Order: sequence, then structure tokens, then C-alpha cells
Amino acid sequence: MIKRISMQKLTGKIILYLIIIGGAILISLPFIFMISTSLKTDQQLLNEPSVWIPNPIEWKNYVQAWTGYLPFSLFLKNTLIIALSCVAGVVLCSSFVAFSFARLRWYGRDFWFIMVLSTIMIPFYARMIPQYLLFKRFGWINTFYPLIVPWWLGGGPFNVFLLRQFFMTIPLEYDDAARIDGCSSFGIYWRIILPMSKPALTAIAIIHFVFQWKTFIEPLIFLNDQSKYTLSLGLMLFQQAEEVYWNHLMAACVLVSLPPLILFFLFQRYFIQGVVVSGMKG
Repeated sequence: MIKRISMQKLTGKIILYLIIIGGAILISLPFIFMISTSLKTDQQLLNEPSVWIPNPIEWKNYVQAWTGYLPFSLFLKNTLIIALSCVAGVVLCSSFVAFSFARLRWYGRDFWFIMVLSTIMIPFYARMIPQYLLFKRFGWINTFYPLIVPWWLGGGPFNVFLLRQFFMTIPLEYDDAARIDGCSSFGIYWRIILPMSKPALTAIAIIHFVFQWKTFIEPLIFLNDQSKYTLSLGLMLFQQAEEVYWNHLMAACVLVSLPPLILFFLFQRYFIQGVVVSGMKG
């Protein structure tokens, strides 16, 4: 009887692992196809049926994609300026707002928290035209300001929610002990809450860095000069050429995809811990 139960559990685990492996392979197929195409010669792109393992392998496609047609180094610089500036604004401002909602008591706190959360339901496309007209009046069109400044004005409702949930898992006794020692509210925020919230801060930093790294519609709207383009707009220029070299385009896509993947694998422990712990207390 015991052996039968053990065999059933083992069979169930094997089936479960096979389903997970099959799903992982299915999800990875587009990325595998992108890598395969990026290593093909121009002639191999025309072969029928298409092969997954190119022979010979054209490593020079990556060099030509990055340096041959477009100034991708400049696009990388612009993307890093925007992404890192936005991440700094999100981490500082959203944590400050979340601290107020989670640790301070003031009249109407819960009502205003619900109002902040309700703004998540407003899609970007509904506020795209008003934002454009506003930034045009400020003279910010074709600058990085429309892409950076809004994230320094509160940090975004989702980030506020995530950090507020995490802050509420930290016992209030830390605040009471700090106040007895003469610490101010800002001191509690800066010296106690932030150092104890590294997983949640890392999680929103990674989420927002990846979002800014791949965002397309906002740079397309606010940036007109090619010298200010981001990597996502640079990839678009490949398809606007008279002749599209798909192997070079796929090579550029692989290079653009690598930094977020590396960032996630390096900090996935903090990312997962921050997201999981944030959902433990309502």
C-alpha cells in the first residue's frame, strides 16, 4: 500500500515536471528562434524549410547590427539615462509616499490611498493627448523631461501599493523605539524602513528598469530627433529601411534583450522575496 502511494506520488511529480518543462520550452521558442535567426547568413534566411541550427554560424551579424547601420551606442546611452533616472525617482518618491500610507496616521489616509490605487485603471492612452499638450506648453517636446519627470511625482500607484504592503509587514515597535530615542518620522523612514525594505525596493527597481528599457510608445510620441532615440526606437529604424536584414535585426534584438535578463537573474532572489512578502499583509 505504501509502495503504491509512493509510486503514485512519483508518477504525479514526473507528469508535473514534464508539463512544466514543456511549457518552458513552448514559451522559449520565440527567443530561441530569434537567436537562431541572428546567427544565419543572408542566404540561410531564404532556405525552405527553415533550419533552427545555422551552419555556418555568422557571429559578425552582432557586430554589424550594433555598429554597421545605426548609432546603437548612442541609443544605449539615451536609454540608460532615461531608465536610471526614472528608477531613482520611482524608488525615492514611491517609498516616501508608501511610508506615509503605511506608517503615519493622518485624516483621510485610507481614502486617499484608494484614490491613488484607482488611478491604475486609467490607461496611458486616455491621458496621452493631455500629457502631450501639457508638455508641449512647457517646451519639453523632443527632450527627456516628459519621460523622466512624471516618475518623480509620486513614483506610480503600483509601486506605492507594493511598497506600502511591504512596509506594513515591518512591526510598528521599531517606530515606537526610534521615537523614544528622539528619531523623527523622516529619520525612521531613512534609517529604519528603507534599510529593512531592500527586497521590495529591488523588486520595483527591476520592474521599472525593464519597463523603461522596453517602452516604445512614450519615446515615439515625445522624441523627434534621432540623436535622442532609445533602443526600442532604434529597432524600429531597422524595419523602416528599404531592405530589412532580418538576421541583423534579430541580432540587435538579442543584444537589447540581454541586460534585463542578466539583471533579473542577478537579483531574482530579492525580486521574488519583495513581491511575495508584499502580499502577506493587507
